[in-house]
Formats: sequence, structure tokens, C-alpha cells
Amino acid sequence: MTEFGFIESLRTLCADLPPGGFEGIGDDCAVLPLDDGQALVFTADLLTEGVHFLREATTPEELGAKALAVNLSDVAAMGARPVATLLSLALPPDATDEWAARFMQGYHALSARYGTALVGGDTTRSEHGITLNVTAIGRADEKHLKHRSAAREGDILLVTGPLGASGAGLRDILAGRYDTPLAALHRSPLPQVAEGQWLGTRREVHAMMDLSDGLASDVRHIMEQSGTGAAIELTQIPVAEGSDLRTAACGGEDYQLLLTAAPEAAEKLTADFAQRFGAPLYPVGRIEAGDGLRWLRDGAETELDWRGFTHY
Repeated sequence: MTEFGFIESLRTLCADLPPGGFEGIGDDCAVLPLDDGQALVFTADLLTEGVHFLREATTPEELGAKALAVNLSDVAAMGARPVATLLSLALPPDATDEWAARFMQGYHALSARYGTALVGGDTTRSEHGITLNVTAIGRADEKHLKHRSAAREGDILLVTGPLGASGAGLRDILAGRYDTPLAALHRSPLPQVAEGQWLGTRREVHAMMDLSDGLASDVRHIMEQSGTGAAIELTQIPVAEGSDLRTAACGGEDYQLLLTAAPEAAEKLTADFAQRFGAPLYPVGRIEAGDGLRWLRDGAETELDWRGFTHY
């Protein structure tokens, strides 16, 4: 069973459980609407040594910041403001007190940058390797929340920045090149928190999510949740310096935002975004009828079976 097949089996198994007011599985965060027109959003991400990071290639400060960043990215993808986190750690005997203190310095620094409180968690011992789990909580006007299921036929697909730097950095790390600029980018992602909140207020933005598994996989999540197809123009994918087209499309962990916007408003949205953030939005394709993903090169369809990252 694949990772997402397992998630779907959980959704089916738990469908008879009381929802407790939540909008559940299917987005970057679960949503709890409140009585005042606001909503809380909740997300959790697990990082495991040897799967998500190599201790010898990552400083404790970098790991502390990244553990938080990937969760804040999920909150941003909903158009929400992160307000609090819970942190759980399982540490082996060779993770010293100094290592733990430096890890928390990294976690604290990014928490301070984005104004998020650490309000709880858990600690325990691990016999082998470090395991980290962060739960992030965000808040937004319910009307500003963005869902993967809201894409519409004809929407323009856009991303908030160049892609592929993290994937190229991971390639450097796996080859033992720990000190390259791209390796540093892979270890230190910055969530698009301000950008996500701003995009959440824009009515012409329909669906949104973060790019954690790669464009080739994440666009399929929007397609599946929205019941649509999509086409991506290869020549429009913004490839980060030092990367390549396939890595930009498939590499993952760039933590840019992927969104769909009404075609008649996409040009103004792009101009307003550039004025607000000093950086462009990049149109990379469109939402179509049907249920398949088409890859185009200069408008002509090309056969590719590109996929992003999967855990299993």
C-alpha cells in the first residue's frame, strides 16, 4: 500500500467517527470553525533521522528550525496565521544535552520570527535515532481559508517562487557535499507565511497548498480533491539556479505555495503580489476538465511519467 493509499484507508475507516465540528482529512490542515466567523487550523509533521535528515549533515539549530518550518508551511498553505505549536521529541542516548539545547535554539529563533508560542508537547527516549513531531495551530477568518478542493476548470496554476533548489541540495547531501549553498537551502527552508496569509484574502485565489512533495505530486492532490485535470507547461516552470527541470518538477521540499486563480484575475493578482512582496508569481499551467495530468512543451503535449516524493 502506498502512503496516500494508507491515508485514504484511514479516512474510510474513520468515516463513522463523530467529526467534532472539524473539517478533517484532505487538506494541509484540519479545520475547526468557530462561532465568531474565525477558524482554527491544525497540522502535524513527523521527522525521522535517516529518512528526513542526516544528523552528520545537519546542525541541531538547522534541524530545530526545519522541524518548525515545515509545519508553519502547512498553516500558510491554508491562508492562516500560525499562533502556537506543540513539540514532541524522542532522543537516543548519543543526543547530548548540548545537542538538545542547540536544537531548541533553532526552534526558538524561528518561533520568534513568526510569533508562534510553544504551548506543550512530550519527550521520551529513543533506542535508535532521533524522531521529532510538531503540531502547529493557526487562525484565520473562515472565509479566507483555502482548500485543495476549490480549483475550477480554467484556473491558472501558479507558484510563489523558483523550484528545485531543495532537491538539488538533497542530491549534494547524499553525495557527501554538505557545505554547498544548495545543501544549506535544503536544510533551512523558509515557510511562505506572509504570502499565504495575503493570498488567503484574495477572492480570485481558489485552491492552495504547499509544495512539499514536488510539483508533479502536489498538483495531483489538488486535482484529486477538486475532481479536475491539469496541464503544466514545462517551459514555464521556474527552475532555481543550480537545479534542473526534472528536479524542479519532482524534487520536493521547496515549501513554495501552489495555487489556482481565476484566469480573468490572474494578471492583476500577479502584479499585486509583485508589488507587495517584491517577487513574482509564476504561472506554470492551468486546471482542465477530466482527471489526468498533461505535460506540455511549448503547448505541445509530451509523454512524461514524472512523480514527486513519496515516503513508501
